[in-house]
Amino acid sequence: MHETASPRRRLSRDERHTQLIETARHLVLQSGTDSLTLGRLAEEAGVSKPVVYDHFETRNALLAALYRDYDIRQSELMDSGLSTCPATLADRASVIANAYVDCVLTQGQEIPGVAAALVGSPEMEAVIRSYQTRFITKCREALAPFSEDGSIPLAALWGMMGAADALSTATAYGEISKQQALDELRHTIMSMIRREPAPQE
Repeated sequence: MHETASPRRRLSRDERHTQLIETARHLVLQSGTDSLTLGRLAEEAGVSKPVVYDHFETRNALLAALYRDYDIRQSELMDSGLSTCPATLADRASVIANAYVDCVLTQGQEIPGVAAALVGSPEMEAVIRSYQTRFITKCREALAPFSEDGSIPLAALWGMMGAADALSTATAYGEISKQQALDELRHTIMSMIRREPAPQE
């Protein structure tokens, strides 16, 4: 007597979305951003093209969703670290540095490639702006208690984020080591807090 194979469970919409994102990430990591098309994604995920188009109307929408997924992962990593670390400037600077660098390294060269592919697109501009705003807000809340007057200039926070992005990307491309990136980013964060307040104009 032959056993009847159990039918494959149909994925919910959220489960299918997660599967498509993971498949897209794998494709980019394996073959680069240029290889990622909606048709190729359907083929790799084992679904029909209409299924993919139901989740992502355009290739740009898919790439923006990949960046948004990266943003969520980084935010969760940072929130978890900040909620459990000692309330010192050094510890919080380390959490922020590790969360930023580790998340970029986890994604490999995927995220710089995705961002580059979407330069100038409305989808990407909205995603990146939302991500930058949340990151700066989290950093300000975590670090403000250690500043002399309880505030951090917005320009300094933007400068810190630029350093974090540059150092992480350089690490992902093997130009500097992870430890070098972490050390420099921690130093940048702590120097931002300890520097003399800018004179009032």
